[in-house]
Amino acid sequence: MSRLRKTFTISVNALKRNKLQSVLTMLGMAIGVATVLAMIALGTGAQQAITDQVRAAGMNMLIVKAGNFQAQREAPPADAIEMGRLNRVDPMEDRSQGHLETAAWHGEARLHLAYFHPEDDPFAIHDHPTARQRLGDSEAGLGSAATLTIADANEIRKMKGVQYVSEGIHENVHAVNDSGVRWFTRVHGDDTAMPEIRRSWVFPQGRFFTGREESNAEQVVVLGTIVAKQLFGDKDPIGGTVDLWKQKFKVVGVVGSSSWLSTPQAGDDQFDAVYVPVTTMQKLLNLSKLNDITVTTVSTGDVSKVEKGIVTLLRQRHSITANKPDDFTVSSQASKALTSGSMRPEVAHAVTGNVAGLEKITLDQLGKSLERSSRTMTALLVSIATVSLIVGGIGIMNIMLLSVTERTREIGIRRAVGAQEKEVLSQFLMESVFLSVMGGLAGVLIGTIAAISISRSAHWSTSVPFSAIALSFGISTVVGVFFGYYPAREASQVPPLNALRYE
Repeated sequence: MSRLRKTFTISVNALKRNKLQSVLTMLGMAIGVATVLAMIALGTGAQQAITDQVRAAGMNMLIVKAGNFQAQREAPPADAIEMGRLNRVDPMEDRSQGHLETAAWHGEARLHLAYFHPEDDPFAIHDHPTARQRLGDSEAGLGSAATLTIADANEIRKMKGVQYVSEGIHENVHAVNDSGVRWFTRVHGDDTAMPEIRRSWVFPQGRFFTGREESNAEQVVVLGTIVAKQLFGDKDPIGGTVDLWKQKFKVVGVVGSSSWLSTPQAGDDQFDAVYVPVTTMQKLLNLSKLNDITVTTVSTGDVSKVEKGIVTLLRQRHSITANKPDDFTVSSQASKALTSGSMRPEVAHAVTGNVAGLEKITLDQLGKSLERSSRTMTALLVSIATVSLIVGGIGIMNIMLLSVTERTREIGIRRAVGAQEKEVLSQFLMESVFLSVMGGLAGVLIGTIAAISISRSAHWSTSVPFSAIALSFGISTVVGVFFGYYPAREASQVPPLNALRYE
């Protein structure tokens, strides 16, 4: 250790004798390291931005809905149709019996609605608002069968590749403010993970409900921007109250969108809606089942694998035999894209349900292609920046070779008084490594500042991970050893007698 310390001291003193030369050499290395680090920051930031946009678009999202529309291709039984006729109701009638309002679009005209399924009777007392006397779990409409539970969601959370899970209960409702202004909208009972699932969400006012509020089934509500505008206008709704089912809910937040892919519009299901804790929905409506379970995967490339895993898991949990259809439906961006186009819904559903690998084509390939493109761009930027790092290394080699020539007599004196070849080699190698390491440290600082400056001035997404800092610093050290070894070896092999005669 003492010999190493002595060698280090000799190396530093030698560099101090040529301060300007040493500083310029370190500056060359610093510029190379800073350039590499800045390019990594830009590439990593771009990759993260692409990933965020993909997730904001729901590319990594799966929705498991109760019921399976494919299970029943024929008309419902005659007795079910008759029951539907008997259950006609007028949504404008007095609801003094104490039953909750339910989903039924209506205008000023007093229309009698004949529900397609008898379980749609909103005034019946049953476990789920849309699950009384159902035609069979697997035959009910999407979200209307009582087949999904909190326990199902908890098991899905344990699956490999799953990132976030949110239980969902959804109903239509009249939201009423303190002044009596009413707005017919959608109420979503969700988990606190929903903002992480909907990555494009922002909260211009307030926040989403907390885990404590969900655990306590508190009557708090988050308004979509459309609902907030309709009920409160330009006033701040935070702290105000909204009536849902004649129950007071405290407004804790307003949710909007940061993505052009999901612009708030009247009638949409995200921002013309209100959000309450799923536990509150269960408590007020006396529910034990879920309409759906929303799942996001860690990577877009995991969507197909996770989807298959969910199907296998739920079939086992629901004791569905091989010859029985699913009593749930798993959908993703592919099926959504098909059904939102000009294709007839039943044809689109048949395609998404029966064409093997469709989700893989639309999600895995697109997701992996985007990730691969961003990685390629990062690699290209780093490759270009590495050129400047190599130039810095060549600068170290040139300076050290020049130093060997200038200090030939010094080398001869050291050898004459007993210095070994390896000691001379260690001295010059340590000088080059010292130059590169100090230049690397300066480069890390400059590169980090440059990345932050670019992000703030040009509004580009940048990210400086610790791994990039460690990599840049490590590369600078390797460059110092690699480009410094040859001059150090040349110095160690100078004959002592020739060195002493050198002028």
